[in-house]
Amino acid sequence: MPHVVLHALADGVDPAEAYRRISDFRRYPEFTETVREVSVEPPLPDGSTISDWAVVFRGGLMRWRERDTYAPESHTLAFEQLSGDFASFAGSWRCEARDAGTLIVFDAAFDLGIPSLAEILDPVAESTLRHLIGQIVQGLLGAEVTDGRAAARG
Repeated sequence: MPHVVLHALADGVDPAEAYRRISDFRRYPEFTETVREVSVEPPLPDGSTISDWAVVFRGGLMRWRERDTYAPESHTLAFEQLSGDFASFAGSWRCEARDAGTLIVFDAAFDLGIPSLAEILDPVAESTLRHLIGQIVQGLLGAEVTDGRAAARG
């Protein structure tokens, strides 16, 4: 199963503010044409939300519904697909104080559910996800995404 980990350092942005911006999914379409729409339902009794996504992939739209679980005290957010075009899709965002800013870590694993085409489609999906998250983080926080683990050790 493909696993994507991305890091970004947002200078001059504290973890609480970075977390607030990342948690605002409705704004994601403002920062990339790849995310066509995100709708977020009112919070459930436990504070989690259900969101519906439509994202451009290989000339079509991938759609899914996910549960988003927020932990503002630790500046983390977890998501897990409930239904949709992936066989599975789950991950998290984490915001940690780093120097005069915030280290943002995006961590996700997905399965497109097409084993016979995984060798072809998985790298395309992984590249699309990396590009998409890069655009979102740049737009929300002015931070550049890196692949390396070096940013996490900073």
